[in-house]
Amino acid sequence: MKNLGLGRQELSEFKKDNLIYVDKTKIIHRLITKGKYYFLSRPRRFGKSLLVNTMEEIFSGNKELFENTWIYDKWNFENKHPVLKISFAKLDYEKSGLYEVLEEKLSELATENNIILKKNTVKKKFIELIENLGKEKQVVILIDEYDKPIIDYLEEKTMEKAVENRNILKNFYSAIKDCDKSIKLLFITGVSKFSKVSFFSELNNLTDITVNKNYSQIVGYTEEEIISNYSDYLLKIEKEFNIDRQQLLELIKLWYNG
Repeated sequence: MKNLGLGRQELSEFKKDNLIYVDKTKIIHRLITKGKYYFLSRPRRFGKSLLVNTMEEIFSGNKELFENTWIYDKWNFENKHPVLKISFAKLDYEKSGLYEVLEEKLSELATENNIILKKNTVKKKFIELIENLGKEKQVVILIDEYDKPIIDYLEEKTMEKAVENRNILKNFYSAIKDCDKSIKLLFITGVSKFSKVSFFSELNNLTDITVNKNYSQIVGYTEEEIISNYSDYLLKIEKEFNIDRQQLLELIKLWYNG
């Protein structure tokens, strides 16, 4: 009986710790082969960070992690691409300020890729990093929780900080449009859509898949996925509470508001 991967955001941990992985790679394959610029909004705890990490592992060529998944023999893992991943949930902007931690993160990514940044603003450094990485192979840019530096300050007493961070982020994201030829894929996730227009006004080719039927199952679980992946746990609950499968599924739907 495999373990539950509660709160796990790294695909590598699923194989290492014998965790249940609900295979989303068929939908991911469709996403990364059909388009280039994407935006996805979902509530917290929906699996967005794991989705972003899974894309990172695909483009990094870590084929061994995908054994027993749909994509294993459908993707050329030898064809690697440089990946720039930024998770705003992991940036400590509360202490140092958003602009400063973005500079620090870009410097860290540059060091990891043996690049020396010479420009003097966050936007210019981001462009410089993308263009340098993209000289040989196009770059994959993955941004997780893009809106967290805004959402964290939406109370009235901190609204000024929210506006400040919004302007910093708008300027930061505007760098992407200048680097189109160097980019293989851009994927941005967050919990809100309220800033989509103002944040990404220059990214007019950004495809919002939040309510796109082709990608509705890219995170979260369908009833069929629960039955096929968690059958051992369902049986355990049915025996413990002396209920049948249909009763259990109705209770799960009630618990998760449909």
